[in-house]
Amino acid sequence: MIIGEIRRYLRDNSALRVSRSLRDTAYKALQAKEAFVREHQREPDIVELAKVMGVPKEEVVFALDAILDPVSLFEPVFHDGTDTVCVMDQVGDHKNTDEQWLADLALREAIDSLNDREKKIIRLRFFEGRTQMEVADEIHISQAQVSRLEKGALAHIRKQL
Repeated sequence: MIIGEIRRYLRDNSALRVSRSLRDTAYKALQAKEAFVREHQREPDIVELAKVMGVPKEEVVFALDAILDPVSLFEPVFHDGTDTVCVMDQVGDHKNTDEQWLADLALREAIDSLNDREKKIIRLRFFEGRTQMEVADEIHISQAQVSRLEKGALAHIRKQL
């Protein structure tokens, strides 16, 4: 009963709520890792660990990540007396940069300057992934006309950018 209460306390008093099955898989992975180290005198990689446990490697990775304590973005990583480098300084978001945001805004403005037919062609071709034939069928013109209108619209957009 005491062991059960200790397990319940450890399970319920963590910063993040993780399912019991995922937590059990993580603890089994840790036990399998210790056994592997005793037997082979080296650390196993994820593939070897998954093979020993008989589960997919993705499940082992998710389980081991689930039991790690979360780290604050303001947690110091390095300090040389003058400058402190935090986790936030090490994490980069290359997708949502100011330059990317401005480029997206400029592209939207350039597309907005097109006429309705050209906007529809650009939307169907590049945002919905349709072929020129599919676009031609939808707006009741020939594929050659779609090609010509698309080429003109793209030239107009390039000029705007």
